Amino acid sequence: MSSVDSRTQLAGRNRLELLVFGLGNDQRFGINVFKVREVIRCPKLTDVPHSDSSIRGIADVRGHTITVIDLSEAIGKGRMTDEQVENAFVIITEYNRAVQGFLVHSVDRIVNLSWKEVLTPPSGTNNSNFLTAVARIDKQLVEIIDVEQIFARVVGVADTVSDDVIGEYGEIAKGSDLVLVVDDSVVARKQVESTLEQMHLKSVVTKNGQEAIDTLRRWKEKQPEQLERLAMVVSDIEMPTMDGYTLTSLIRQDSALKGIYVILHSSLSGVFNEKMVKQVGADRFIPKFHPDDLARVVGDALRRHEVHHAVDEA
Repeated sequence: MSSVDSRTQLAGRNRLELLVFGLGNDQRFGINVFKVREVIRCPKLTDVPHSDSSIRGIADVRGHTITVIDLSEAIGKGRMTDEQVENAFVIITEYNRAVQGFLVHSVDRIVNLSWKEVLTPPSGTNNSNFLTAVARIDKQLVEIIDVEQIFARVVGVADTVSDDVIGEYGEIAKGSDLVLVVDDSVVARKQVESTLEQMHLKSVVTKNGQEAIDTLRRWKEKQPEQLERLAMVVSDIEMPTMDGYTLTSLIRQDSALKGIYVILHSSLSGVFNEKMVKQVGADRFIPKFHPDDLARVVGDALRRHEVHHAVDEA
């Protein structure tokens, strides 16, 4: 709990801890420490027939079977040799409601950063290189991996809302309803947009919290009709420049924006998020990514929005 508390305080100040690691060359990569359960020497791996080539096998770790993904191959930088695997490390992580291991060549250290120091990759690079952000640490560029994009390619992600959920919530949306989507991952944005589209909702997409708050403030000053159409904000938590916690706090501090319904939608999970959701004033938290779960939470928010407008009109 002391670890949870300390990282809660970091997130509340728009900060993070980054685990820096290598994939066999001088380039360094990073992953949020809070997604990391532990780092171990590569255990014995058992092959998984007919799986994606990036999946190097499964391993028994403390009585739990986990899938181990060759991260270098997954992002197109070459498959580890068997000899390299013997000397490699596995970063055991919790993403998207599951535990998995990332096979890496080396693990360097943990650094404490502000999200303001973490920047969106140059235009045109994040699709091909599986990057979600970059940061400069000790005069070296560290690339932060877009894990959602890796999962979509290696494991696959369901993106169709079930007929039952559409039947329950599909008629609630009005043609004028608008959702502001905030996520730094290209794949995650498309997943959320697809879910909203199946619910007959229009979306405006931004890549981080700063873009989102700038958009809301612009609407407040110059396009109040957009705010009137806005049913909710669906935001990721981990994002360069400004995270979802800080975005939510800024929304709640603005008298013209504070009533906006905010859903935080993240691959982070557990006690940490439940605590932060309450602290920053978000309305709901939902772990990524299942289209039915997101659709249900969005549908519940739409009902609230509908009641809100009915009260206003009265």
